[in-house]
Amino acid sequence: MKPRITVITLGVDDLERSLQFYRDGLGLSTEGIVGTEFEHGAVAFFDLQAGLRLAIWNRKDIAHDTKLNQTMPSPTEFTIGHNVSSKEEVDKVMAEAKKVGATITVPAHDTFWGGYSGYFQDPDGHLWEIVWNPQWEITE
Repeated sequence: MKPRITVITLGVDDLERSLQFYRDGLGLSTEGIVGTEFEHGAVAFFDLQAGLRLAIWNRKDIAHDTKLNQTMPSPTEFTIGHNVSSKEEVDKVMAEAKKVGATITVPAHDTFWGGYSGYFQDPDGHLWEIVWNPQWEITE
């Protein structure tokens, strides 16, 4: 399989609330909710870096589309890593997320491996790690 990840979809319980969090709170670019003309199609896409989008879609609609039973969410199933260029930027993003309703699970701190990071949860419990890794160069 050639890696071509183009969309990361998060299951949410309240599409409008999550839209406000990501668009209005974190400032991610989106055209808003689309697909409302379809019974299980309402979704919002956010532009990330070139060729990659974040989508939010109701959990019940994901269950319907995949023909799986909807289960209780677990925030420890995966994390989304957002790499930044400095410790100060980690602190800034964490403060912005908290201001718009994120739950800080681990405040920003120096890590055992020489970096700096913190974790927050979005309104649906998804974990985001905001991280500065001195070994990685961030290119815009």
